[in-house]
Amino acid sequence: MTAEIKTDIIIPVYRPGERFIRLLDMLSRQTRMPHGLVIINTEESLFPKEAEAALERFIRKSGDKMPGGLILRHIKKKDFDHAGTRNLGIRLSNAETFICMTDDAVPADECLIERLQAALMQKGPGGETIAEAYARQLPMPESSETESFTRSFNYPESSFIKTAADRERLGIKTYFASNVCCIYRRDIFDRLGGFSEPAVFNEDMVYAASVINSGYGIAYAADARVYHSHSYGAAEQLRRNFDLGMSQKLHAEIFSSLKSEGEGIRLVLASMKHLASAGKVPEIPGLIVDSGAKYLGYLLGKNYGKLSEKTVRRLSSNQAFLDKLYRSGQIS
Repeated sequence: MTAEIKTDIIIPVYRPGERFIRLLDMLSRQTRMPHGLVIINTEESLFPKEAEAALERFIRKSGDKMPGGLILRHIKKKDFDHAGTRNLGIRLSNAETFICMTDDAVPADECLIERLQAALMQKGPGGETIAEAYARQLPMPESSETESFTRSFNYPESSFIKTAADRERLGIKTYFASNVCCIYRRDIFDRLGGFSEPAVFNEDMVYAASVINSGYGIAYAADARVYHSHSYGAAEQLRRNFDLGMSQKLHAEIFSSLKSEGEGIRLVLASMKHLASAGKVPEIPGLIVDSGAKYLGYLLGKNYGKLSEKTVRRLSSNQAFLDKLYRSGQIS
C-alpha cells in the first residue's frame, strides 16, 4: 500500500555543511526514493559549492527514480521564518505526503522513508487517522554522554501513537513532534491551515497541537531513525529556550493549560542519575549549568512582554521574526 504513496522531502537550509552532504547521500540510497526534493536556501551567496556539487550528485544518482525532480529556491535572511519558509517549500510540492527535515539530520539507514510512510498508514486506538509521524533522533558519535542520554530520553526505542486521550497522561508531550524529520499527510495539513506563521520557534509543536485537538493521531516511528544532535553552550541554550518560552506564550490558547517545567525537571533528574551510574560524574556540573540556562531562558521567554525590545532582541535567536512582530504591532 505504501509503495503507491508519493512523498516529497522539504528541507530549509542555511550554510549547509558536511551533514547536509551526508543527508543527500543517504537519501539517494533509500529503498523508497522521494518523489521530489524541495530545498529552500537562506541567502544564495551563502550556499556553498560543496552543497551544489552534492545536489548534482544526488540528482545523477536518483535519475528517473525521482520523477518530481529537484526544486531549489533561494530566499533572503530577512524573509526566513520557521513556519513560513516550510510552508513555502510545501506549496512547491504536489505530493500527497511530505517529509520535513533539517539540513543536519542524517538518515541512519536506507529505510527511513519507507518506515515513515508505514507509520503514517497506522490507525490510533480509537480508529484515529494518523496525520503525522516523526522519526527517532540518535546522537551523533561525537556527542557527550549528557546529550546522548537526552536523545534516548526524548526518543525511546519503542514506537507509539498519541491522541487526545493521552493529554492527561502525557501533558505537553502529547503535542511533541519534531520537524528534524517528520512525515505529514498533505490533505490534513491543508485542512488545518499548515504551520502557523510567523513563528519564532516550535512551529512543529503548534501544528501537532492542532492535529491532536482536531481528533487525529500522531505516530512516533522509532524504527525510522536519523542522526541528529548538538552540543550547545549555556548561552545558546538560554536563547533557544527563550524562543521556546516566547512561542508558548504567543500560543497561550494551546499551552497555557499544559506545563513544561515538570518534564524538564524529570529529564534533569534522570540525566544526573544516568551520569552517576555511567561514571560520568564530571559532566554533572555542566548539566546543572546548562539546565539552569534552559530554565532561565524559558522563564524569560514566557515573560517576554515584560521586557524591553532591546532585551528581547538580545535574548532571541530569530531577529527576522521579531522584526515582523514589532512592525505588525503584535508586540510593542
